[in-house]
Amino acid sequence: MNEMSRLSKDEIRRRAEELGDWFHNIDLKGVPTAPNHFLGDYPAIKWRGFAHAIPQDLSGKTVLDIGCNAGFYSFEMKRRGAARVVGIDEDERYLAQARFAAEVMEAPEVEFRNLSVYDVAALGERFDLVLFMGVLYHLRHPLLALDLIHDHAAKDLMVFQSMQRGSTTVEPVAEDYPFWEEEHFDRPGYPKLHFIEKEYARDWTNWWVPNRACAEAMLRAAGFEILDHPEAEVYVCRRMGRSGPGPVYPARGEKA
Repeated sequence: MNEMSRLSKDEIRRRAEELGDWFHNIDLKGVPTAPNHFLGDYPAIKWRGFAHAIPQDLSGKTVLDIGCNAGFYSFEMKRRGAARVVGIDEDERYLAQARFAAEVMEAPEVEFRNLSVYDVAALGERFDLVLFMGVLYHLRHPLLALDLIHDHAAKDLMVFQSMQRGSTTVEPVAEDYPFWEEEHFDRPGYPKLHFIEKEYARDWTNWWVPNRACAEAMLRAAGFEILDHPEAEVYVCRRMGRSGPGPVYPARGEKA
């Protein structure tokens, strides 16, 4: 029996509060970490909407959770039997919360590392399942991030989620348009990536927010085939080769 398993609810609550505000509401042996979350029981409420679209049995599979925050999704993947789960984030506060949660829930085999999505090549391995949830709109270079995941982290499946704003319609896009053709840019279903110059929802880390058509177009452009769209903003994708011209980003010391 480890030290954490002997902690009382009051002690767990005290330690959790010492780690600051939690964005993930995780049940730590009866102690919720974010009971007053403005989104409700988040991210569990989101997870219930698409959990059925992810393999129930991940035995023998490896999982990378990019932007893992306090580790909610990492722990869910471990519950499904994943052989190896790695969560990465560049916020040490969230990583400290994740490591504490792992100890309380007696899941020390889940690994948490301080890395950004731009550093995925440093891991030196590809994963059977990549989770890229709630990160894209916080990035200054979102398509680069998807390219790097494709080129260095994803082996097969990726579960993607991004906040979306604007139209939810998706219209067919032509292979090309004449230079003087401009009307399609104003159509509701044309891919649009909204740039946030200052703040959105009092969060300066919100940079780019796609509409639905743009989120799907970016996934395809980065080389991912959309297999399922089980819940608003969530996509289950498969890594494919990129069609048409597109950059390849080698790891340091590698050739493209």
